[in-house]
Amino acid sequence: MPAALRNQPPLPFAVLLALGMAATVGGALGFEHIGGYIPCALCLLQRLPYYYGIPVAVLAALSAAFGGPSWLTRGLLLVGCVMMLVGAGLGVYHAGAEWGFWEGPSTCATTAQGISQNAGDLLGDLDAKTPPSCTEASFRYLGLSFAGWNVIASLILAAIAFGGVRAKK
Repeated sequence: MPAALRNQPPLPFAVLLALGMAATVGGALGFEHIGGYIPCALCLLQRLPYYYGIPVAVLAALSAAFGGPSWLTRGLLLVGCVMMLVGAGLGVYHAGAEWGFWEGPSTCATTAQGISQNAGDLLGDLDAKTPPSCTEASFRYLGLSFAGWNVIASLILAAIAFGGVRAKK
């Protein structure tokens, strides 16, 4: 890490971590609810480090902003770093299953969203909805699926969190 970044206090790292996590999972939710991409079970699993990590990053930012003990701020940032590394690992597993490098999970069932409660439309809705597959990417941009982009985002966020752990108070 460059010395100029190492001399920064941990507060900007914690704020950037919280905002980055929120933006990443918010983007995934946007693709789901606005774009209509139904997530598979592994996609949903990859969101968990963000859901748990955002409050941890916010607590780290609050600790840094209000003069909490350095060990607490750094410990929370380290937890956030580990969560993002777990998220990256889940993304690697998912992307590898999509590329056929290894077997995906034997079952990849999630609830189908958008199914009508009207009995007359139910059969039509069921025919129109296809369950997502954990081994087929539903979308690729620049050759990477959502899982691949999650790996990149998670590693960047882990580096930001680690930068905050190493930052001077």
